[in-house]
Amino acid sequence: MVTLKGKNIVLRALEPEDLDFLYLIENDEKVWEISNTQTPYSKYLLREYLQKAHKDIYEVKQLRLVIASYDKETLGFIDIFDFDFKNLKAGIGIVIKRSSDRGKGYGTEALQLLIAYCFKKLHLHQLYCNISEENEASLKLFKKEGFEVIGLKKDWNLINGAYKNEYLLQNINQNVL
Repeated sequence: MVTLKGKNIVLRALEPEDLDFLYLIENDEKVWEISNTQTPYSKYLLREYLQKAHKDIYEVKQLRLVIASYDKETLGFIDIFDFDFKNLKAGIGIVIKRSSDRGKGYGTEALQLLIAYCFKKLHLHQLYCNISEENEASLKLFKKEGFEVIGLKKDWNLINGAYKNEYLLQNINQNVL
């Protein structure tokens, strides 16, 4: 699919071979803060998830894509969640696993591809994301790609015994309806 191919990366469907990488991401406690996860995932549960990953976004209300380089290196994931067909909106999230791969434009390119896919193929009216007030890199990335801060949720997440604020950002597709 041309829509999901960029200059340096491709967004592709999950494959059974992604189990170990998925296991690393889902069990990385540093990622738990951004994903609101509190417990580890077993390989058994993740294997079951991968077996069902082929289901249609309209049925399961979510879609996870692998961010991969053209030499087939897995870099991270980008997700559509809370897909709302009636109101034509969805949440999105992104994670690049290795810090050495961050700041190289992979996240920017993945986000651009996903926005184009959501607006042109899924005909969504809006996308939103939730970003911790302290996550300056993600705030910069999403703002650069047209997301606007529309609110601050105070004391929203309890992280390591302290409440943290979270921004709500929104990108409205002006070309729909």
